[in-house]
Amino acid sequence: MVSTTEFDELIEVLRDFIRREVMPAEAGIDESDEIPGRLIAQAKEMGLYGYALPAEFGGLGLSVRQQVLVTMELGYTSPAFRSLFGTNNGIAGQVLVLAGTEEQRKHWLPRLASGEVVASFALTEPDAGSDPSRLVTSAVPDPGLDPGPEAGPGGGGWVIDGLKRYITNAPAADVFMVFARTDPAAPPGKGIGVFIVPAGLDGVSVAAKDHKMGQAGAWTADVSFSGVRVPRDALVGEAAAAGYSTAMRSLAHGRLIIAALCAGVAARLIDESVTYARERSQGGHPIADYQLVQAMLADSQTEYMAARALVLDAAARYDAGTDQRLAPSAAKYFASEAVGRIADRAVQIHGGSGYMRGVPVERLYRDVRLFRIYEGTSQIQQLVIAREMLR
Repeated sequence: MVSTTEFDELIEVLRDFIRREVMPAEAGIDESDEIPGRLIAQAKEMGLYGYALPAEFGGLGLSVRQQVLVTMELGYTSPAFRSLFGTNNGIAGQVLVLAGTEEQRKHWLPRLASGEVVASFALTEPDAGSDPSRLVTSAVPDPGLDPGPEAGPGGGGWVIDGLKRYITNAPAADVFMVFARTDPAAPPGKGIGVFIVPAGLDGVSVAAKDHKMGQAGAWTADVSFSGVRVPRDALVGEAAAAGYSTAMRSLAHGRLIIAALCAGVAARLIDESVTYARERSQGGHPIADYQLVQAMLADSQTEYMAARALVLDAAARYDAGTDQRLAPSAAKYFASEAVGRIADRAVQIHGGSGYMRGVPVERLYRDVRLFRIYEGTSQIQQLVIAREMLR
């Protein structure tokens, strides 16, 4: 684990890098829908592709509390920058951390941590979004491969067919963590496996990039798998039916990270609002003198502080192993809803200028809307929270 002193130094370096290098590039990222190559290279040099991955496999090995503090710093700029390496550290990389065999971890995690390989988490489908338990992508034993004398489920390999939707980083991915049904007779949530599928295999096809409301530079796309043949060891872990539980565990970690990201964006929105309120005058008076503006600033600051405190508390519970389900959902639910309200107030404080393209709060207003949807919608988080309370 990184020491307190080392971690404090990391945060200072990251904070300076975000403000000096990434923030000046935000408008260009929004216009071009692309992260500059120099920022990608710098992210790799700084170890950002593996900050949440174990040190023994080339990552920084940060605790979850440290991960959320890093993510809050990353949230101060365009969310697309964090998305570059978000899946390597998060939902895709965590599949291997949580469920991969030792051989799978040794082969893939160092490559993810260095940024040599970009991974995508292929779970969502056209008819299985927030409830992935009903996914229909299939993985059946491959009759064309010799299973060998010790072959288990899947024989000598698997054939995967299906369509995945809104897959983050798909256009740039080198490998997909694909969730597929291995037992068509199993009830929802059962009989699902997860497979390591290199992007270059025959039958893997990535569609054109999606055109989204916001988060330009963070690419998503549909991915189709048509008769994709993978070897037996492409199955993550040992169980052909453990994919759904692996997905849920990975998503719980991801929800906490998204909550931290929301807190980071909230801090930026508030700073933009305070600066504008101090500098802008109306009727001969700074708008900061108006009680209605002060009320909006106060509400935003209060919600930001509550979100930040909730995220840090949930991270501590996660590290301790006392709550790795309810608290991440509560943090993600509250923080994603709060940052939406904070963004709305920021645009209101800016008035007409806040509605104009090129102004940071307008861009962030569009960006934050997605946080209430992915890693499970707010409505899914409500269900998770209530079910955990009633257990």
